[in-house]
Amino acid sequence: MLEGLAQAEAAVTDCLDASAWALTEHDLVAALDAAHRLEQRLAAVMLSLVREVDGRGTATAQGASSTAVWLRDRLRLGVGAARRLVELAAMLDAAPAAVRDALANGVGDVEQVRVIAGTVQTVHTAAGAEAADKAVGVLVDWAAQFDATLLRRLGTRILDHVAPEVADAAAEAALRADESRAARDRHVTVSEQTDGRLRLTGILDPEAAALLRTAIDPLSAPTGPDDTRSAGQRRHDALADVCRLALRGGKLPDHGGDPTQLVVTTSYDGLTRKLGTGALDTGLHLTPEAVRRLACDAAVLPAVLGGAGQTLDVGRQRRLITGPLRRALVLRDRGCAFPGCDRPPRWCDAHHIKHWADGGDTSLANAVLLCGHHHRHVHRSDWAVRLGGDGHPEFIPPAWLDPDQLPRRNQYHRRT
Repeated sequence: MLEGLAQAEAAVTDCLDASAWALTEHDLVAALDAAHRLEQRLAAVMLSLVREVDGRGTATAQGASSTAVWLRDRLRLGVGAARRLVELAAMLDAAPAAVRDALANGVGDVEQVRVIAGTVQTVHTAAGAEAADKAVGVLVDWAAQFDATLLRRLGTRILDHVAPEVADAAAEAALRADESRAARDRHVTVSEQTDGRLRLTGILDPEAAALLRTAIDPLSAPTGPDDTRSAGQRRHDALADVCRLALRGGKLPDHGGDPTQLVVTTSYDGLTRKLGTGALDTGLHLTPEAVRRLACDAAVLPAVLGGAGQTLDVGRQRRLITGPLRRALVLRDRGCAFPGCDRPPRWCDAHHIKHWADGGDTSLANAVLLCGHHHRHVHRSDWAVRLGGDGHPEFIPPAWLDPDQLPRRNQYHRRT
């Protein structure tokens, strides 16, 4: 396989060096069709490799929490794209051979094959294997004419073509399949921008969508004729109001060992003189005006670290890393410190670098933030952790993974 892929790569390189402008119109269109078929066939190879990596447990053996996270780090993909690769690889592995052949032969693209596989699975459940086999043939023929969106729409009536005697009874099954797909595909992605803002993307299932609309619609109406905010800005402000209401309710569970709260770190002098900026536990900075405004809200806890009575090194007197010490740890590590992990601080445990049972003290110099998965992984594997010369954690991989055992660091959370 490696030899074949090397030859394919060399052939593609030759095509890149060729001049498309020299082709006749007929040859240009033919080349475009050929490139599309090749892309789909390479996708089939990629999915078979992803399925094998997932089946072998390669990702977890190398310290990743899942195959999707491993692919994100290895191939520099978005975690959503990596997760979809793993899901589609599993779906194709369980699908009839004709579905896999459609992609391997360049008959349909990845999204069309995803639709075909899901539709065939629904037909199999509703009408049995014989009807499912007929559905594959019909859907593959349709894939040569229709894109994935229209193919999905036509697929809702596939039983009228392959098993009309059960079409009516299967309508409810299709509805339930849609509900299951909505539950599977639900997600919200929070992406941090370079200037500290967040981009929210995602798909809500029907129930969550109704809850969100019910919660923010009353809060996103214009406040009067002088309200110059756009509709999008009003929805933004409404979502922030909903979050404030949830925090004020006091019924949210503890998170990361502390009560759910917004923590702002600033100096006492800066706060009292109205001149000091503040930092959230995510590392983002706030203006002095924002710090003062948050400090006035009884539902938000201002955190002033390093002042009298707040010792950051508590030695052997305490085992648990909580309070000011944990906040200092969050400000240093920003999240799970294991290489390649993007888990935020609220999802993390505080790990003693030298274990408490072995005489390690409870101090900032002997602590590191780790998510639940990597906390367990460090305890039962040969990875070692230490603080580098700059006071930030670095991890030494086991010799079987890296014979040179070069130290690795997390690059997702570093901001300095």
